[in-house]
Amino acid sequence: MKYLVQADSDYLSRYVSPRVGETRVGQEIRLSDRDVEASLTKLQRSGVKFVILGIPEDIGPRANLGRGGADTGWDAFLNNFLNLQHNQFINSQQLLLLGHIDCDDLQQHSYTLSATNCDQLAELRELVTTLDIRVRSVIEVIIRCQLIPIVIGGGHNNALPIIQGASDALQQSIAAVNLDPHTDFRALEGRHSGNGFSYAADQKVLSHYFSLGTHQLKNATNNLQALKEYDFPFISIQDILHFRKISWSDAITTAIEYLKESDRPIGIELDLDSITYMPASAYTNAGFTLSDALYYVHRVSLLEQSCYLHLAEGAPAQHPAGLAAGASDIGNALANLVCCFIQTKQSV
Repeated sequence: MKYLVQADSDYLSRYVSPRVGETRVGQEIRLSDRDVEASLTKLQRSGVKFVILGIPEDIGPRANLGRGGADTGWDAFLNNFLNLQHNQFINSQQLLLLGHIDCDDLQQHSYTLSATNCDQLAELRELVTTLDIRVRSVIEVIIRCQLIPIVIGGGHNNALPIIQGASDALQQSIAAVNLDPHTDFRALEGRHSGNGFSYAADQKVLSHYFSLGTHQLKNATNNLQALKEYDFPFISIQDILHFRKISWSDAITTAIEYLKESDRPIGIELDLDSITYMPASAYTNAGFTLSDALYYVHRVSLLEQSCYLHLAEGAPAQHPAGLAAGASDIGNALANLVCCFIQTKQSV
């Protein structure tokens, strides 16, 4: 498949650290053959349910005038997740490690561009549009083969091509819920990490959208007005955690009821910058706990219509103690969130 770097045994060996007497998830996880689509169809028939895909890029956040570093979240995740124990609590044989979107050429080009230069900023945003095409095509194939993508970013710009690919495969618009202090509903000013959902709504591939944990003062008036025009609801982090107007459980229930009423396939979106002290493209010391985020993933994953999980913006380099500490925190967080999604889906 074009623009896909497939995982193979050598790919796995870079991350898995075997130990005598134990079996790691990375030793049981499945891999695809060279003919990806035929292989996915065959693997689905043999019991595979989940396809893990990486998008190692940080062009989208930088094109949004933000900080880089999200390109290394994928490596951090694999180092942690693939070395978890394979035991009775997870069926690793239902998991396929597909590999990652080939972003290297776009990344290298992006390093020559500055977001402070108007012309170069426009070029950065064109690179994001090119990335959209690559991601969209791979997601469409995965979902068309009746498999569930688990996508590790990368910037939140990738929400658009994931939604596009899901819509293409399912031949209908979809619904999405996003745990994120930002609505990512900025103007259609060229592609970046801040307007994935506004572009998706404009293209009519996103019919329903619930923004959960929105920060009242981190979203411009026109973003919130645009949500209102589409009749897309939100519940703020202020009302949940700061003012305690609604409990976390009830806020999730409200989102779930909205999603169920949509009668659409449902995408689960989570921006790592919603989590307190998490090294991400944006950072907060007054957000949700990782346990809160895990509960959110668990609750929405219980919905039969949930058709993908997208974890965005983890940026190990943004940890104040340095890259190694950031890789540890991001790798652990992403692995826990992915396991929560898989274990929930495997239990229903």
